[in-house]
Formats: sequence, C-alpha cells, structure tokens
Amino acid sequence: MESSQYSLDQIAGCIIIPTYNNERTLKRVIDEVLEYTPASNLIIVNDGSTDSTAEILKNYEDKVSILVNSPNRGKGYSLRKAFKFAQEQGYENALTIDSDGQHFASDIPLLIEQAVKNPGAVVMGSRNMNQEGVPQKSSFGNKFSNFWFKVETWITLPDTQTGFRIYPLKPLKKIWLFTTKFELEIEVIVKLAWRFVPFVAVPIQVKYDPNERVTHFRPGRDFTRISILNTFLVLIALAWYYPRKFFSIQTWNIIKHEAVKPEESNFKKALSLGFGVFMGVIPLWGFQLLIGIPLSVLFRMNKVLFIAAANISIPPMIPVIIYWSFLFGQLFLTGTTDTSQLTEFSMNTIQTNFYQYVIGACVFAVLAFVSVFLVSFGLLKLLRKEPKA
Repeated sequence: MESSQYSLDQIAGCIIIPTYNNERTLKRVIDEVLEYTPASNLIIVNDGSTDSTAEILKNYEDKVSILVNSPNRGKGYSLRKAFKFAQEQGYENALTIDSDGQHFASDIPLLIEQAVKNPGAVVMGSRNMNQEGVPQKSSFGNKFSNFWFKVETWITLPDTQTGFRIYPLKPLKKIWLFTTKFELEIEVIVKLAWRFVPFVAVPIQVKYDPNERVTHFRPGRDFTRISILNTFLVLIALAWYYPRKFFSIQTWNIIKHEAVKPEESNFKKALSLGFGVFMGVIPLWGFQLLIGIPLSVLFRMNKVLFIAAANISIPPMIPVIIYWSFLFGQLFLTGTTDTSQLTEFSMNTIQTNFYQYVIGACVFAVLAFVSVFLVSFGLLKLLRKEPKA
C-alpha cells in the first residue's frame, strides 16, 4: 500500500467497488485500489455477475468484504446494500469507484484530501468530458444530468454522473432511497443537497478504452428511468425544497450579505432601489420581475434591494399605483386633474381609459424612480460611510 499524506483512516472511510460482468478490468482495479487502502477497508459488491467475476473474487475473499446479489439487481441496489453494510461496520465515509477501469486509483488521495478539508461534504471526482476518447453519448448525458441537478438543487456541479465519489454516511441514514439502477447516483446527491450537505468537485483523470471497458448503461431504457426520476425530483423541489431553502437560515444569511454588501457604493444601492420601484410601477403586470431581474444582473445592481423595492406592486398597493397612474396620465394629456371619474375602480374603467393609464403609469414610474433614488442616496450619504474604491 502506497503511503500518502491523506488516508482513509483520517475520515474513518471505506472503499466500495460495485461490479457486474467486468472481468476484463476487475482484478486490475482491485489491485490498484489496494495500493491505497488496507484490504479490510475494501467492500466489493458482485451484482449477480455471469462471467468469471466470482472466480476472480475468490482470490480476495479472505482479505476484503464481498457482498453478493443474486440475481443481478442493478448498480443502485448494490450501492445501497454497500452503504448499509458500511454503516453497520462503523464507517463514517464511503468512497465509491467503478470497476470498468475508467478511474485511476492514484486519484484516491485527491478525494480523501478534500474530504479531510471539508468534513461532511460529498466529494465528487470531476472528469474532463471534453477530452479525446470520451463517447459523445456520455458527454451529452452528463450535460443533461448537470442541468437537471442544478434545477433541482440550485447547485452547479461539473460532473454529476461520476461514479468516483466520497459519501458522508451519517446523512444517508436519514434519506429514503428507492431507485435501484444507474439513476440512484442522481437520486442520492439530489437528496443530500436537499439536506444542505455541501459538495466539493475534484478534477480527476479518466480513461475510456473500448478494448477493455464494458458499460451496462442502456441509453433508451436507463435514460427513460433517469428522465422519470428527474420529473419526480423537480416536482418535489417545487413543492418542498424551494420553499424550505428560501426560508432557511443559510439562505437568509446570503440574502443579508447581498443586501448589505459593504463593498458596494451608495450610488449603486440607491440606483437598485430606484430601479426596483420603477419596475414595480411600470405597466408590465406579471412581467416586472421577469424583465427586471435579468436587467439588474446585467447592470450589476443589488438584486435583493431591487426585488424588495419592486414589491411595491403587492396587492394592497395596486389600487394606489393605478390611482396615481390615472392621475398622472390625465395631467399629462389634459393639463388638469379631475378625480371625480376615479371614485370607482373596475376593469371597465381601466379599459375605457387604458391609454391614459399607460401614459400615466410610465410618467409615475419615472418620477418614482427619481424620487426614491434621490431620497435613498441622500439618506445613505448621511448614515453610511462610502466604501473605498
């Protein structure tokens, strides 16, 4: 076993190798892994292999832990079985590596290093999917998976399909996992993210040798399973995770930091507030934030202050905004104000005086922007020290 500054003992970890009909690469993978861990820390799951896998494993059965599925149950089932076994053995972390030879055991210390530096995190080995030799379907599938993972968790990862990972086992005890095939590797990281477990990505080597590698991923069948799972996870994210994340302490801390931003100028803060009120008043009902948020990002405004100010258009304020929009429209078009026609509001009133309302709302929005900007800028100058450039 090679010595390294970082070892599994530092994270109370084990290594899991799920395998199914990988007789060409299995022995090499096991021998290379054993250079980085004692045999007692290695767990191999034979997922009902029908080739010479069982014969190969006989050479290791007195040294490593071997679990057997009969018949074949799927990679997800094998991982779940190994996780449970590792937890029973008292391990706190589990490193998984595929048996098809695509991963390099020499990268194991890199993952352990990040697990040591980031206790409790999921460490993901990130493959370079753009390098020569990577199958096009694998590259596409990874981009597809990365996109949906971000939709479901708000977390960006470069490689969500990698099988070279370190899982913290404690949070896994609280998670119900139900998938049994390749899609489990998506399900488990999404559900860990929903429990606010942090993620760390580590660049790793990857090898795709068509002469020795056997993949059991069936694009049609497995892609369908993954798509169904993603649909299910998105629905849960919308109904449960998004609201929970929004009201979490961590999110409020992020919002607080974005709102305060000590390095941000008073001018930028006042501009963000003024622009928010402008978008809240402008007659684009239902689209204010849809249009305003991208613009606030484009012009590097304070997003939290913008959204807070744009919420001037909440239901209790809508009659007030419409009233003053009509008033400014009438003043702009006729030079006079007659409030008698504004005593009752209805959709019919708005339709009849629509042109007056739109003109007035635009005028009102500009005046509100200028007023809020000047007042907030003045107050900030009085109450807040201008940060150094």
